[in-house]
Amino acid sequence: MTAFTNDDERSLLELLETAAERAIDDAGIDSSDVDSVHVGNMAAEAFNGRSGLANALTSSLGLERASARRIENTSASGASAVLDAVDIVRSGRSSVALAVGGEKMSAADTTAATEIIGRITHEQEYRQGITLPSFAGLAAARYLEEYDATRRDLAGVAVKNHANARVNRYAQFDTAVTVETVLESPKVATPLRLYDCCPTSDGAAAVVVTDEKTDVTVEACESAVGTHAVADRRDPLRIESAETAGRAAYETAGTSPEEIDVACVHDAFAILEWLEMEDLGFAERGEAWKLTRDGNTEIDGVGFAVNPGGGLKARGHPLGATGISQLIELVWQLRGDVPDERAVDAPRYGLAINVAGFGNNSVCTIVEANG
Repeated sequence: MTAFTNDDERSLLELLETAAERAIDDAGIDSSDVDSVHVGNMAAEAFNGRSGLANALTSSLGLERASARRIENTSASGASAVLDAVDIVRSGRSSVALAVGGEKMSAADTTAATEIIGRITHEQEYRQGITLPSFAGLAAARYLEEYDATRRDLAGVAVKNHANARVNRYAQFDTAVTVETVLESPKVATPLRLYDCCPTSDGAAAVVVTDEKTDVTVEACESAVGTHAVADRRDPLRIESAETAGRAAYETAGTSPEEIDVACVHDAFAILEWLEMEDLGFAERGEAWKLTRDGNTEIDGVGFAVNPGGGLKARGHPLGATGISQLIELVWQLRGDVPDERAVDAPRYGLAINVAGFGNNSVCTIVEANG
């Protein structure tokens, strides 16, 4: 992957090229071995004024013999590209698939970026001025009202993820924050503040999926949709798509939440880390906050590590790259390719959940270390 930043001088295509070349090199293959290319990107036309990314990328990499396509699934475009790559390899139509995703969000100003991302919501909710931060603020307020969690507990999510990002050289933020820093940052959507929310980011990430035996195996990659309009959901504190995709992934992989050693969850807003942990069975309803308070989700915690690379909150969130960067973090953890200060102890199973919008769609992937 590339480092995630908020002002990368390279074009989106150059970012994708860099990530793709690094993945091919890491896999120890020649570029001519790649049969198919799967590009995850949400809004190149809106952010960067260009389309045809898959064709341009294959040409720049010299992969004219490979099939190529772009996959768009809003903020879950990255993991959706991986799902497409996994499916084509399992079908036998490709032996070596390259999944690469990226976004260059700094090309748009804040107003334009807000408008682009706001279009993810249901049309009626969009017309009423509802935004993703406002959904997150409403969910956070409801959670804190219903359960015994405090505002300081919620700030602990950002504190943990910033601490993890400090020792991740690819992360957008390399500074620690305290609970007080989070609580004193500017308001975004009450009770959420600036440090409860992910940044806008530039960056790209790529993985090679092959039918050969490798250090890490994809045991499951499953996708599901949820009720699009948040107002129509039976429970505003349940991300139905994440729950359904997670259940399918556990069944396909033949594993359970108790066996997961490290997880990368879609914490675009701090409250989502708790909601998704509960949707995925890592905690009972209304109890994920206890794991944060007790330090059980830290890299050296008693339980399992959550977002050891900093998560969307601190690693960054270039929309099309995010889902792939989650899987890269899991691969690095399972292979032992991370610095000791952020290495999970002997992990076997890793799980990633990449969410589109505010739960309109989710992709859950489970990987296993071989050997």
